[in-house]
Amino acid sequence: MSHLRKSFDRRDFLRATVGTTVALAAASVTGAAATSAAAAPSGLSIPKDRIGIQLYSIRDKVSSLGFAVVLAELARIGYREIEFAGYTQSTSILGRQITVQEIRRLLDDHGLRAVGSHVGIGNLRTNLQAELDAAEILGMPHLGTANAPSNSNTVAGYLAAAEEFNTWGAAATARGLKLYQHNHAGEFAFATDQPSVRLYDVFLKNTDPRHVYLELDIYWAYVGQYRWPGFDPAAYVRNQPYRYPLFHMKDGDANASNANGFDIVEFGAGDLPYEKFIRDIGPRAAHIGIWEQDTAPNTLPNPSGSLGAAERSFVALKGLLG
Repeated sequence: MSHLRKSFDRRDFLRATVGTTVALAAASVTGAAATSAAAAPSGLSIPKDRIGIQLYSIRDKVSSLGFAVVLAELARIGYREIEFAGYTQSTSILGRQITVQEIRRLLDDHGLRAVGSHVGIGNLRTNLQAELDAAEILGMPHLGTANAPSNSNTVAGYLAAAEEFNTWGAAATARGLKLYQHNHAGEFAFATDQPSVRLYDVFLKNTDPRHVYLELDIYWAYVGQYRWPGFDPAAYVRNQPYRYPLFHMKDGDANASNANGFDIVEFGAGDLPYEKFIRDIGPRAAHIGIWEQDTAPNTLPNPSGSLGAAERSFVALKGLLG
C-alpha cells in the first residue's frame, strides 16, 4: 500500500516510530497479534492512578449542576484526569457563561488534571489558535476531535484529511501540544473507491507521526472489527504505541440484534475483552485510560443517573487495572 503514502519522508517515519510499522493487511495483523501476545512482557499499560473521564458521559450533570459541583464529585470518586466535551454549562448557574480560566481554577482546587478535549473539526479549520489557547490555559497536553477525518469514505478523501491533520498537528506541536483524532466505527470501514483498503489505515499511514496522534475508542474499534472484520484493535497500539497516548475505556455487551454487535453499557457490565486487549498491547505507562459511556445520561430511572454510572465504572476500572 505504499501508493497511499504521500505526505512525508519515509526516514522521518522510521525515526519517529523507532522501527515499528503499521498493520495494514489482515494477515499481517493477525500474525503480529499472535506473536506479540506470546512475547509481551507482563505488566499493565494503563496506570491505575491515572483513570480519566470524558465529560460527555455526564453531560447532563455538567449542564444542570455546573463544573464546580461535578468536578468536586469526580475528585471524590477518585478520577484524576479530565477530558472535556466543551467548556460551557447552564448560564443559570453563574448568570453568565463560565470562563476557561475559572474551569482551570476548579481543576486545580480539586487536584484534577485536564488531559484532553474534543472539539469540532470545523473549529480546527477556522479557530485553531483559539482552541490551542484554551488548551494551554487548562494545562492539558492534548487537543483532539471525535469527528471522522473526512465525510468522504474514499481514499482521496482520507488522503486530503491527512494533509489537514498534518497542518493542524504541526501547529499544535509548535505550541507544545499533541493533536489527536478519536475514532468511531466508520473509520474502520473499507473505502468505497478501493474496497480492499481500510480507511483507518490510509489515515494512519499518511499522517505525520511527529504531529498527529490517535485516541483509540476501544468499544468503537471492536464494533469496527465486528462490522468490517480483518484487523486486531490491539495490534494498532502494539505496533505504534507512542501514537496512542489516550484510550476510551467504554464497555459493550454482545447483542446480535444490534447492527453494531454490542450495546453500550457501564464498564464491567459488558463482555469486551479488556484484559486480553491490555495484555496484547504490552506494558507502556504513558497510556491514559478514559472512561466514557455515551448513554449514561439516559440510564434513568436509576436515581443516581450518569454520576452513579461514573462511580460504578470507576470501581470496575480500578479493579481491572488493580
